[in-house]
Amino acid sequence: MAYQRRVLDDELDLLLGVLPAVAIDGAKAVGKTSTAQERARSVVQLDMRAVREAVSADPSAILVRQRPLLIDEWQKAPDVWDVVRRAVDEDRSPGQFLFTGSASPQPGATAHTGAGRITRLRMRPLAFTERGLIAPTVSLERLLSGAGEPVEGHSELGLVDYVAEIMASGFPGLRGLPDRLLRGELDSYLHNAVDRDIPDQGLAVRKPAVLLDWLRAYAAASSGTASYTEILDASTAGLTDKPARSTTTAYRDALMQLWLLDPLPAWAPLGQEFTRLGQTPSHHLADPALAARLLGLTRQSLLDGGGTPLGPQEGTLLGRLFESLVTLSVRVLAQRAEAEVTHLRTRNGDHEVDLMVSDPSGQVLAIEVKLSGSISDRDVRHLNWLTNTYRGRILDRIVINTGPIAYRRADGIAVVPLALLGP
Repeated sequence: MAYQRRVLDDELDLLLGVLPAVAIDGAKAVGKTSTAQERARSVVQLDMRAVREAVSADPSAILVRQRPLLIDEWQKAPDVWDVVRRAVDEDRSPGQFLFTGSASPQPGATAHTGAGRITRLRMRPLAFTERGLIAPTVSLERLLSGAGEPVEGHSELGLVDYVAEIMASGFPGLRGLPDRLLRGELDSYLHNAVDRDIPDQGLAVRKPAVLLDWLRAYAAASSGTASYTEILDASTAGLTDKPARSTTTAYRDALMQLWLLDPLPAWAPLGQEFTRLGQTPSHHLADPALAARLLGLTRQSLLDGGGTPLGPQEGTLLGRLFESLVTLSVRVLAQRAEAEVTHLRTRNGDHEVDLMVSDPSGQVLAIEVKLSGSISDRDVRHLNWLTNTYRGRILDRIVINTGPIAYRRADGIAVVPLALLGP
């Protein structure tokens, strides 16, 4: 099959045109290797035992291979990182090396971070615009310009289609699979993480079922700010022999190293306008399809309001997982625009903004996510509060929803169906 370009490809082409080495990080199956192979003349596949043993015996031998050289799953033989770092110190020619990694290496596994020599990019599962369902008409990058860009476009997709995309997964290799096979692949992905990937990170999982229960509780907290204590309590309800907090913290850290958890940090602006902001991240798995599978949800049960969300936010699990899909998509687009994505919630929960997309100067594109085809004044009250509080620093305000039409309201707030949002 022909390679389908990703949003990250433009960024990668730009960097490889001027830099000697780029590392692509991200969870397994997001498409890192396929993207890197498009640019490589030779490949070292370190997930193959025989190759890994040979490279570990003499890491510097990789330098005789043709370049651009792709070093796939480099964290399995981390000495190659320092070999490349020294090589680019001697030769700064652009586009020589590509790394891909599905896990962060253990602390101390490399002698140097690579800062200044090896630039790192994050790859996530497919953003909605990358799934090829409809051509986008609204550019996130232009919204970030603060010029009040016209917003227009029509989408034929509705709620049922968005539910289908939550369930279908953004892992490229799983797209188009029959439902039963897709469920099996998602189950295998989760069990392999628990049974193989976490032990590869040096952590023994003595009770895999306990870890899977913790992941289920985390999935129920998707797009919410439940404390880790609440997640632990929900995952061990009814157990007399509860795991120690240190054990579940170690599990959480290992899942973070695998990029299986993708929490969204809390917004922390400079200045005195905000003194009561919460600092808890909002919780997201790498792909909302994993959350749906952990919770045993189906398309119909989501549409019927099934499942019980965890955390202080109101709403249904469908609303939470739609927000997670939007968050994934906005993060992919924002990275290309060199913007940072966070969320805002005051400590007492009286105000919250789902996504705060900040440019390097600290100005903000504020985004609310609504599982609705139409938007009321009540739906934009937090955006109006933010505008009045953070005067002069708001680039634009938008509501991302499931409706058919992109437009600007009379108050200037843009309403954009997720399907129409692109780079």
